Amino acid sequence: MSTVSATAPTATDAPTPAVGPAAATPTGAPVTDLTTFPFPFRDEIYRYSANLEPGGKEVPTAAGAWGREVIVVDAHYEAELAERARILDRDPTRHASSPHMRTAEWDALTHVLGRLAADRPETFRLTRSGHDFHWENDLTGQQLDFTWGDDRSVPGGPLKFLSSQVQEDVALLDQREGSLWLDAGVVTFAADWSMGFDTGMRFQEIHGPVPRVHAERIIARAEQFMMRLEPGEAYRRTNWTLTVDRKLDTSTETYPEWGPDRTAVLDMTGEEAARRVHLRVEVQHIVRLPHSGAVMFLIRSYLEPIHRLAQVPEWRESMARVIAELPEDMADYKGIIGYRHVLTDWL
Repeated sequence: MSTVSATAPTATDAPTPAVGPAAATPTGAPVTDLTTFPFPFRDEIYRYSANLEPGGKEVPTAAGAWGREVIVVDAHYEAELAERARILDRDPTRHASSPHMRTAEWDALTHVLGRLAADRPETFRLTRSGHDFHWENDLTGQQLDFTWGDDRSVPGGPLKFLSSQVQEDVALLDQREGSLWLDAGVVTFAADWSMGFDTGMRFQEIHGPVPRVHAERIIARAEQFMMRLEPGEAYRRTNWTLTVDRKLDTSTETYPEWGPDRTAVLDMTGEEAARRVHLRVEVQHIVRLPHSGAVMFLIRSYLEPIHRLAQVPEWRESMARVIAELPEDMADYKGIIGYRHVLTDWL
């Protein structure tokens, strides 16, 4: 039996997020504040693991700290929302949902908007009267009145509208038959996977191509943990890969646009490679929605060029060790096996 049921939510309390600086690079792109960058390496080697920890827990780094916020609004907010809108207009399959997930969509919308309003009341406001809500977003200039359960009251439906308010990709998993199923989501910034293709799959099936995780039962243990989450609980994990240039959309559908970049690195000098190759870090928050029972993934992707991260000496040393030591099957899966030596030599 599906866990999704219908109950209107209330706003949630959460810590206050920090907004990154508004400075820009020579190309016009905003500059990420490295003091809050979620640098993913805590050891000298990297292996796949569930690495789940409570959301909202601050993680110190060599440059500062990150993690106090579940939803981060930073200097890339407007640019990333515009990029998502462009991708959805070009490829609507990035937004998918099964009919039985409609209540979960509404649960996700009001839960996340409520958290934003609690985090930054000077910028976001959500008020409620019964099943009627009023939303204000000062960053986009939007004001919207909507009614819980009335899809016509929000542009594009609840899930698509939610994706226009946060930088995170959103995936919703239903729990039934002893498994989690990816049954809804808006994912425009996928790292070499496809929301349209994976919709309707079991959680363990989605991770089928990942090396080592099945033999070591990492995915099975993670799924069991998530299925035991209590309503309202939020945990998080990080994941990483390398991406040439600042391309948020490295989905399977756009492989012809970014796949050849991996071999192009071999013709670059170390300095050019360090400026063009970005460390891509995903901070994935996993939330048991309080009213529908669905499991929500909020996937925030951060991209920063290797040369800039290397300005922090501890990070430079850590990246060099981890990338060089990464086993071949993992390096091959991440698509970096052919050029990682260019970066490690430079580092």
